[in-house]
Amino acid sequence: MRVIDLRQKEVINICNCKTLGCPIDLEFHPVSGCVTALILPLPGKFCGFFGHDGDFRIPWECIRQIGDDIILVELPEKKEKER
Repeated sequence: MRVIDLRQKEVINICNCKTLGCPIDLEFHPVSGCVTALILPLPGKFCGFFGHDGDFRIPWECIRQIGDDIILVELPEKKEKER
């Protein structure tokens, strides 16, 4: 699977069935080269027209399944509210 393929998948939290958006980037460990997190944009201030406020990091260990169209993650409510 290529990084571009991940960018087209929607991320869904299985704890509350909310859509979190689509990944914009990956984070890698500098020594091992292993993926450590998915990076998603935070919601924009006004329907996304004026960019976004920052990025939201989803640790790789929170990813439960990567399917054809979606990525399922398990984020407790507390962690998602930091978003």
